[in-house]
Amino acid sequence: MPRILITGASSGIGAALARHYAQPGVSLILVGRNAERLETVARDCRASGATVDAARLDTRDRAAAVALVRRSDAEAPLDLVIANAAVNGGNQEGQVEAEDVAFETADINYTGSLNVVLPGLTLMLERGRGQIVLLSSLAAYAPLQDAPAYSGAKAALVAHGLALRQKVGPRGVKVNVVTPGYVKTPMGGELKGWRPLEISAEQAAVRIAKGIAANRDVIAFPFILAALARTVLLLPENVRKAGLYAFRFQRRKRR
Repeated sequence: MPRILITGASSGIGAALARHYAQPGVSLILVGRNAERLETVARDCRASGATVDAARLDTRDRAAAVALVRRSDAEAPLDLVIANAAVNGGNQEGQVEAEDVAFETADINYTGSLNVVLPGLTLMLERGRGQIVLLSSLAAYAPLQDAPAYSGAKAALVAHGLALRQKVGPRGVKVNVVTPGYVKTPMGGELKGWRPLEISAEQAAVRIAKGIAANRDVIAFPFILAALARTVLLLPENVRKAGLYAFRFQRRKRR
C-alpha cells in the first residue's frame, strides 16, 4: 500500500496504524485535529522511512475534507483510505447524553467519515482500484446505553460499509469495516467502566492491517467479545439489558 490516508492519526488506533505502515516506499497522509500530536506521529513515521504529509483538519468540514482528498490523490493516487476519526459521546455524570454531544458525536463519527470516504471512493471508482476502511466498533452490535450516538454512528458505518462493499467490489474497489472491542487509547481513557479483553493500540493496528491485507469484510476482535456482541440483538430485551448492564460507563473530561 504505497499511498495511504488516515484520519484521526494524531493518537490511538490512527497513530498506531500510521506507525505500523511507515516504512521506505510508503507515502502517508496523516489527518488530525491536534497539530502538536499529529506532528509527533508524523516525525516518528518519517524516522521509519516513510514520506509523510500531516494535515490539520476537522473532518466535519466537508469542503476542506473533499479538497484534501482530491489534492492528495492528484499528487499520487490513493491506494488506501482509513476513516478512523471518532469521539466517545456520552455524559460525564452518567446522565442522558445531551443534544449537543449527540449531534457532535454523530457528525464526527459518521458524517465526518463519509466526508473523507466518499470523495476517495469516487476517485478510486474512476480508475477501478483502491481500498476504503471504515473504523466502527463492537458497540454497533451491542449498543451502549451510555453512548447512544456513538453506538448509532458506528452501526451506520457497518451498514454503509458492507452495502458499499457489495456494490463497488465488482468494480475493483475494496471496502472493509473494522469493529474492535476495547483498545487502550487516550479516547478509551476518557471512559470509567469495565473494559474486558482490552488490548493496546499497537496490537489493534496489527490485527487491522492483517484484515485489510486479507480484504476481510468485517475485521472484528477480540474473537470472544465479537462473537458475543454479534448475538446481542437476537436476544430478548430483558436478557440483553442484563447482559449489557455491566458495560455501563461514565465519561471523564476530555483531555
